[in-house]
Amino acid sequence: MRYYLIVGEASGDLHASHLMCRLRVHDEAAEFRFFGGDLMAAVGGTRVKHYRELAYMGFVPVLLHLRTIFRNMALCKRDIVDWQPDVVILVDYPGFNLDIAKFLRAHTHIPAYYYISPKIWAWKEWRIKAIRRDVAELFSILPFELPFFEEKHHYKIHYVGNPTAEEVRGFRNGYRETLSDFCQRHGLDPARPIIALLAGSRRQEIKDNLPAMIEAAAACCTGPDGCQMVLAGAPSIDNAYYEPFVGGHSVRLVSNETYALLSHATAALVTSGTATLETALFDVPQVVCYETPVPRLIRFAFDHVIKVKYISLVNLIADAEVVPELLADRFSVRSIREELARILPGGAGREPMLRAYGEVRRRLGDRVASDEAARQMVELLRQRAR
Repeated sequence: MRYYLIVGEASGDLHASHLMCRLRVHDEAAEFRFFGGDLMAAVGGTRVKHYRELAYMGFVPVLLHLRTIFRNMALCKRDIVDWQPDVVILVDYPGFNLDIAKFLRAHTHIPAYYYISPKIWAWKEWRIKAIRRDVAELFSILPFELPFFEEKHHYKIHYVGNPTAEEVRGFRNGYRETLSDFCQRHGLDPARPIIALLAGSRRQEIKDNLPAMIEAAAACCTGPDGCQMVLAGAPSIDNAYYEPFVGGHSVRLVSNETYALLSHATAALVTSGTATLETALFDVPQVVCYETPVPRLIRFAFDHVIKVKYISLVNLIADAEVVPELLADRFSVRSIREELARILPGGAGREPMLRAYGEVRRRLGDRVASDEAARQMVELLRQRAR
């Protein structure tokens, strides 16, 4: 069968590439055409556009590139119609993909399958109308989405497991480097505990969060027996961008090795996102730090507009405050320092957090998300063809 996939960022490229590999297992005749990235291209098929030509974040960048966005959307629609796939698989990226789903329903008989559903439970809940109308099948990677879609909105979905859990399991099962070897490679002291700094994957996030993270952690890094700070460099950020933030501080930068770093970290300061879940799955106690502009306004929005109680995936999955979330008006160097002290060895918050991580892992389950999604997609498409 023919599969047309659309992703809009690096994480989508990763998850879609794994899905494509498993689709080939369940459908040996699978053909791929896609808007995607290098990882998808490595699997095979034809790339129409790289996701870097699609990804504009924030109001101003989107406004400045509206003509390009509309041109890419029109190209995508024409290309789908010309190629006539058996299914279009949409991966996250709702602003673009929901419009494609609407077009498919209105102008073709090609079904839209959504893998990694839009996070409408956080905000823009009104998008459920478009999803219910335009998306034939939705494949979720977060267990708490089941009651949201099925009980609250009466829209049946498929929970297929979590790809981040799958990726962390695979890495941990195959990773053999000792703490001593890791430290030797990066000029670290194996006798001193490592505090990992995961400051986000976008420049603005790093600019907003990293200085306070460094200042807060520095209090724990004094003396020969103190901790040592190691910054996880994001794949999309040049090392030079970090220099103004780490200059003058005892911070070691380790790029493109976040999983290896977490394998040896004692604690972590993490900007909200998938990194919070990755950190938990590596059993590293953490503090979630997220500075925002106009913090009091953001707090009001969080209390009265945003539909969820938490911002970190760890807490959302557990439905409890497993990790402290220092968001908006709760974000300060002092509060980060205090919460970090609680999760270092001997701190009162460390063992309860580690125990709670077990419940997060239990709720995610042990299914291989890419394989489960691929198997179900192929079965549904074959049923449709009968």
